[in-house]
Amino acid sequence: MRRSLLLRLFVLSALVAVASIAATAWLAARTTSGAIQQEQGQALADDGNIYRGLLKYAATHPNWHDVGDQLRGTAATTGRRIALTLTDGTPIADSATDGRPLPLRPSIVVDPLSVDSGLGQDTTADRIDPDAVGPYALPEADRANLAAVAQRVLRCVQGRSGLGSIETSPGGHPRIEGADPFVLSSCNGTALSRPAKTEQTALDQLSTLVNACLNRGPESKPLAQVQVLLDFTWVHKGVAAEESEQAVRSCLNAARREQLTPFVAPAASLYLTAPSGEPPAGFTLSPENQVRLFQVAGGILLLTLLVTAFAGLRLIRPLRALTGAAQRMEAGESGAQVKVRGRDEIARLGTAFNAMSASRERLEETRKAMVSDIAHELRTPLSNIRGWLEATQDGISRLDDELVDSLLEEAVHLQHIVDDLQDLALADAGALRLHPEPVDAAALLAQVVAAFRPADLLLTVSAGPLSLTADPVRLRQAVGNLVSNAVRHTPAGGSVEVRGRRDGDDVVIEVADTGAGIAPEDLPHVFDRFWRADKARTRGTGGSGLGLAIVRKLAEAHGGTATAVSVPGQGSTFTLRLPSGASGRE
Repeated sequence: MRRSLLLRLFVLSALVAVASIAATAWLAARTTSGAIQQEQGQALADDGNIYRGLLKYAATHPNWHDVGDQLRGTAATTGRRIALTLTDGTPIADSATDGRPLPLRPSIVVDPLSVDSGLGQDTTADRIDPDAVGPYALPEADRANLAAVAQRVLRCVQGRSGLGSIETSPGGHPRIEGADPFVLSSCNGTALSRPAKTEQTALDQLSTLVNACLNRGPESKPLAQVQVLLDFTWVHKGVAAEESEQAVRSCLNAARREQLTPFVAPAASLYLTAPSGEPPAGFTLSPENQVRLFQVAGGILLLTLLVTAFAGLRLIRPLRALTGAAQRMEAGESGAQVKVRGRDEIARLGTAFNAMSASRERLEETRKAMVSDIAHELRTPLSNIRGWLEATQDGISRLDDELVDSLLEEAVHLQHIVDDLQDLALADAGALRLHPEPVDAAALLAQVVAAFRPADLLLTVSAGPLSLTADPVRLRQAVGNLVSNAVRHTPAGGSVEVRGRRDGDDVVIEVADTGAGIAPEDLPHVFDRFWRADKARTRGTGGSGLGLAIVRKLAEAHGGTATAVSVPGQGSTFTLRLPSGASGRE
């Protein structure tokens, strides 16, 4: 069982599942705090946006009468309950309609004249909301006139320095920012620094309130009167004491609040809670949550093991079939096959195994046939030699010159078969050594033809000047085997022609005969070992059946090919195609 693939797959999947669950739990524990902090930050940002929106409303409206629509829209967007009451508890608006009680303390007080920075709101030194402009708001006509002046000044400034931009105050008064003061002055920028009529009236009123405050100072130290400017700085109308600056600033802040009070909504208490009225509850590792966590982890582990077991069984089944088929082949069964299903890697393995088994079966049949053929080829000459020797020993026959010639012929035939088998064995092992050198192919063909000189048929050669690099001995052997095969299968009165020509970078040698030809179904086997058209293997119709196989091996050793074409009843043509620069295997 320790070596079982299914068990190892099962254990590995379990370990992966446990590690995944542990990593997930660790990651969740690490990220939960961050997520909570992020959620709290988002809630704080939402509260700040709510506060700023209501603060802007209060700065631009004299009361809270129409704040309900804005309050409910903001509550729907943020998912918070928003409620407003006056500081004495009088309700103003509430996004909840079920009458749930409000918390004991408000989240913050909305007062445009005393901005609170508790929710991230930026405040000025006087804590007055910039949107609270009150009597300083310019009429549309003044806004249009000043906007036109600002555009002219900006074009002048940018034309001279390339800098500057228009900034407009909440009251509608434009000014040029980012420009050089000298360039701004030369472009009549001072026109924008003078207050409009509406603004001057409000500034005069503010100056009166500030001076009234200063007059209420200590009689022993009278304070000089001031004139408030457009940017809420001031200039003294007389000699000012050093200690008057702080008094002026205090009086200015108080005067601004007094001046703006009629134009802004009164201070209101803002309540921000979850829709249920309670703060949202986060995830805690309570006993119930721990049990739930273990249940989920156990479910994931069980599901992983079940899926792994199912997948493992489907994986192991075809592997077991392959193992059984391989064992049957080891026991002697040839051609064992397995069923192939699907197109995955296991299916491709099964297909490859079936192909290997079929190829092995074919090779085994070929081996058996080859052993039988070799035994048959060797048995005949050996039987002849043994028979004549036994006859001579028994005195039945006399060992004369004719018998010696016959026995020598049989021995030469045996030697020829052995040499052919050795050549084929060397070629199969890649150990067939060639000794290439420049060869005159035309002269070699003429030599081969001259060596045969058949008496009962016409043997001719036609070849122009041909040269190639090859082993002359092996090339003569290949051509000789082709000529011998053609002469043997050409009847008396026929002809055999040996031709040589060049085709591009190749040298082509053809041996054509006028014999009976080869049947189409036999043509693919002519270069097989021990194949002969005469199944009876008579000496009159064929040799050992190895000559053409050797021709093909020699052609391949030279980097070429050996092919055959034939028309039954008209003859056959065998072709050697060799590269002219072939060197073959060294």
